[in-house]
Amino acid sequence: MTMLRTLALLSLSLIGYAQAHGGHEQQPIPADADWATRHMAEEHHISSFDAAAFFRLHDYDSSNEWTADDILKTYGLKDPSTTHIAHDEKQKAVEKIISMYDRDRSGTISFAEYTIGNAEGIKLPDFGFGPGHHGDDEYEYEIHHFEKYHDENTKEEDLTHPEDIEHFRKHDQMDAQQEKQEAMDRMPIVEANIPSKFRRRS
Repeated sequence: MTMLRTLALLSLSLIGYAQAHGGHEQQPIPADADWATRHMAEEHHISSFDAAAFFRLHDYDSSNEWTADDILKTYGLKDPSTTHIAHDEKQKAVEKIISMYDRDRSGTISFAEYTIGNAEGIKLPDFGFGPGHHGDDEYEYEIHHFEKYHDENTKEEDLTHPEDIEHFRKHDQMDAQQEKQEAMDRMPIVEANIPSKFRRRS
């Protein structure tokens, strides 16, 4: 994917995002805001939502329940930025959240359990793990950099920030790998893949 094509896709994405969420203007986050409110503002640029919307947005397979895996992802604990956090610490956080909402002791949190718990004043705790990065590289670049410093009118020559350079460097690497693989796929026999003991000796 060329840089221009990627930029075009980002611009289209931004336009769609603006239409869905009413633009990029962000309401200030109150100092005493709970973790879910900060997460929605920082990771999704959404300042108005209810418990049902929050649950469904983070029910990644639309199963109507949150599993331990869903919770790990929502808190950003599957993101490379949290590799420094011990596995046991992550698991304890997940167990804590499930114990707060899981009324039937199923080991998961259903839509009803979450919304009822929220209505009773139960809030997702802040473990100090950060805002919860759970998008792919493209989404995280767009939400945390492109939207802040660029817009749909940005030209390729304006993408000079370190974050821009790193982002498109990754794209170039992926393109090069794909081209290499496609070239190898077109070859009838890939000699490099043949163990040396089976190669014809000249």
